[in-house]
Amino acid sequence: MKKNRIRLGVNLDHIAFIKKSRDTLYPNLIDAVQIAEDAGADLITIHLREDRRHIQDLDAKQIRDHAKILNFEMAHTEEMVNFALTLKPNYCCIVPEKREEKTTEGGLNLKDLDKNSKEVFKKNIDILNKAGIKVSLFIDPNKESIILSKELGAELIELHTGRYANKFNTIDEFEALDELTQSASYANSIGLTVNVGHGLNVENLGQICSIPHINEVNIGHSIISQAVFTGLKDAILKILSIINNHD
Repeated sequence: MKKNRIRLGVNLDHIAFIKKSRDTLYPNLIDAVQIAEDAGADLITIHLREDRRHIQDLDAKQIRDHAKILNFEMAHTEEMVNFALTLKPNYCCIVPEKREEKTTEGGLNLKDLDKNSKEVFKKNIDILNKAGIKVSLFIDPNKESIILSKELGAELIELHTGRYANKFNTIDEFEALDELTQSASYANSIGLTVNVGHGLNVENLGQICSIPHINEVNIGHSIISQAVFTGLKDAILKILSIINNHD
């Protein structure tokens, strides 16, 4: 029996980066939301970084007003928790942030949280949940991070697929894929919904879609890159064709 179709979240950060680079009113992010949803995207994903390098506060609010389902990526800070409570996205994905990184380089380092930090994490997840926002934690594919995510009260996790993407077409590809497969299986066994994202594209996505228990993939950079040549709708349709036709 074929498993339920994997959902696609389209990340608009790289469109916002073009807009921010010249501080213009274009490209219009609301148009991007409409095109993505019309093409079949299940949700819109945005990341409001602390340094505001791409998505801006107003962008986030306008996207929230138009997106049917919004996944809001954010650092675990008091500022971002308060912003999320005002924004009211459907989902929050808590991610690590470093100012010097080009993009998110890995998952949350949950194992090094002290007792007080864990309590703050649990409290904030509970606050977001009570506001009707489902919380996901962006983690590396390992058992310890999965267990800690559950203990902190997350309903969902997003497995960082960067190592697999970087190892694709090398001798280490299948080891990285097995890490993701085993992690998805274990997370599912303890009641967590499993999403994945980072570095996924038309070449490496198929094997990810064949992993049991994957609920959702979030893709941004490769879709926006392809959209330069074929348009946003066609770039999304190409990704959806892989998702819809995986074994």
